[in-house]
Amino acid sequence: MSAWAEAEGGRMRLVALAPGADGKIRAALQIEPKPGWITYWREPGNSGIPPQITIAPRSNVALDAIGYPVPKHFYKGGIEDIAYDAPVTLPLSLTASAKAPVVVDATAFIGICRDICVPFQAHLAVTLGPATQSHLEEEAILAAADAALPKPPSADFAVTAHAISPDRKTLSLTLTLPSGGSGAPDIIVTGPSGYAFTKQIGGKRDGATFKTDIAIGKLPKDYDPSGKRWSVLVIDGGKAMETTLAFD
Repeated sequence: MSAWAEAEGGRMRLVALAPGADGKIRAALQIEPKPGWITYWREPGNSGIPPQITIAPRSNVALDAIGYPVPKHFYKGGIEDIAYDAPVTLPLSLTASAKAPVVVDATAFIGICRDICVPFQAHLAVTLGPATQSHLEEEAILAAADAALPKPPSADFAVTAHAISPDRKTLSLTLTLPSGGSGAPDIIVTGPSGYAFTKQIGGKRDGATFKTDIAIGKLPKDYDPSGKRWSVLVIDGGKAMETTLAFD
């Protein structure tokens, strides 16, 4: 683990395990906002700064993917934030192109906010030797981070139909939801980079089936969704599912 980097509203550090035989590295960015502060999901809502992680080229390490645990909605004065108000760990998938020891030399840039947003940038580095011993604390941190991620679709929790209206003002969704729930689930649709849509219109739950329209705000000028892939995150009670919506 790297040392903690401190800021006015919280702290963050890098956690990583030694590369496997294939060069793959399990890692994570731990972020701990102070009470009353928030930090942002990959699409922050009306304002805010999404997490950005850059690996120095001299590390000979590539960042393949960032995972995002299930966020919350926050509304204040007409502003919607999609964020975390408690410690959160973002799983990182890395690949090393050199043999151990490997130095993961990263710069993390996040927004951390209370009454105002404070940009928080930190240099975080860890040296990874050969995988010759267990690191129980790091392994526990990474396992908990993976467990907090939304699940892929399943037979009892999935999008069964979707269609965008000809005027591109609404997205119709039909979902299968887990049993035991009631009311409308929380739905976050992410389209082009920088765009998130959450307003539901006329949602109706009938047993395990839920149908609703999502209001689509302004899209980029001359944007054509044909052939594009959007994402949808559905939160129903204590369960969350994330999948891709294809517009073919």
